Amino acid sequence: MDSKPWFVYILRCADNTLYTGVAIDVNKRLDEHNGITKNGAKYTHSRRPVELVYQESVDSRSTACKREYVIRNLKKPEKESLILCRKE
Repeated sequence: MDSKPWFVYILRCADNTLYTGVAIDVNKRLDEHNGITKNGAKYTHSRRPVELVYQESVDSRSTACKREYVIRNLKKPEKESLILCRKE
């Protein structure tokens, strides 16, 4: 059975803060965070618009959640470095 990949993503909010999350459909989740559709996170609700600045594909929800935990615990300069490295 083929399963869809999970993604770990980072959003840059209007106030320049970074939000990290996981999803199967990152574009749908981005629309939710921006209020285009329902179910966005409380954190991003007051910090719209948000922009997708980083995403990485992993093989399972469990792996995505573990990676999300690691990224969330990075200091902001480390997250910025991760974002910059992925763009290159």
